[in-house]
Amino acid sequence: MILVIDVGNTNCTVGVYKQQKLLRHWRMTTDRHRTSDELGMTVLNFFSHANIAPADIQGIIISSVVPPIMHAMETMCVRYFNIRPLIVGPGIKTGLNVKVDNPREIGSDRIVNAVAASAEYGTPVIVVDFGTATTFCYIDESGVYQGGAIAPGIMISTEALYNRAAKLPRVDIAESSQIIGKSTVASMQAGIFYGFVGQCEGIINEMKKQSNSSPVVVATGGLARMITEKSSTVDILDPFLTLKGLELLYRRNKPTTEK
Repeated sequence: MILVIDVGNTNCTVGVYKQQKLLRHWRMTTDRHRTSDELGMTVLNFFSHANIAPADIQGIIISSVVPPIMHAMETMCVRYFNIRPLIVGPGIKTGLNVKVDNPREIGSDRIVNAVAASAEYGTPVIVVDFGTATTFCYIDESGVYQGGAIAPGIMISTEALYNRAAKLPRVDIAESSQIIGKSTVASMQAGIFYGFVGQCEGIINEMKKQSNSSPVVVATGGLARMITEKSSTVDILDPFLTLKGLELLYRRNKPTTEK
C-alpha cells in the first residue's frame, strides 16, 4: 500500500492506494503549528477507522505548498511509519517537460495535477483546480507544460468581501438559481457563484484560443463540482486528480523510496 498526502493551504488530503486503486481518502485541516505527533495520531486514527494497518504501508509521497509544515510531516512519516517520504519537488522524475521562465516557482500541486491529467485524459489538456487559489494549467498537444493562470480562490474572495465591506454579512457559498437577488445575501451568493462560473469559462476560452487543437478541460478541487455543473466549458470533473498524480509519481520514482 502507498500513502499519498497532498498538503494544501486550507486542507490536507490523505489517501491510501493498493495496486493503483484508491482504497480510502480523508481530509484534515492544514495547521502549520501541528507537531509531528499530532499529525501522526490523526493519520493513525484514520487508519484505525478504516481497518488499515500502518505496517502495510510500503511507501509515502507528499506534495506540499506549505513549507512550514513539512518538517513535522516528514518527521511523522519516519516516526510512525518508519518511511522517509518522497517529496514532490526539484529532482523528482515527472515525465513532464516544463516550459516556463522559472520551473521552481510552480506549485507542486500544479505539477502533480498536470502529470495526472496528461496520463489519464491525454493532451492537450487544461486543468482547473478550485483550491485556496483557483489555478488554470495548460499542457499542449506535445505534453509540454506551458504555464497557466492563478486567480483568487472562492473562499478567500468571499471572506475578503465580508472583511472589507462593513455592511455585508458573511454568507455561505451556494449555487444560486437566479442572477438577480432579492436580498443582500441572495445578491452576494448570486454574484459569487455566477462570478466564478464566468471567471472559469472566460479563462478557459482564452486559453483555448491559444491552442492549436481542442484541449480537454479537467476540473478538480473542493468546490469544483458546484462551479462546473453550471459551466459548459468543463469536460471532466475528477475530485481525486491530485491523489492520482501522486500515486503515479510514486510509481515513477519508487526504486529509491521503498522500504
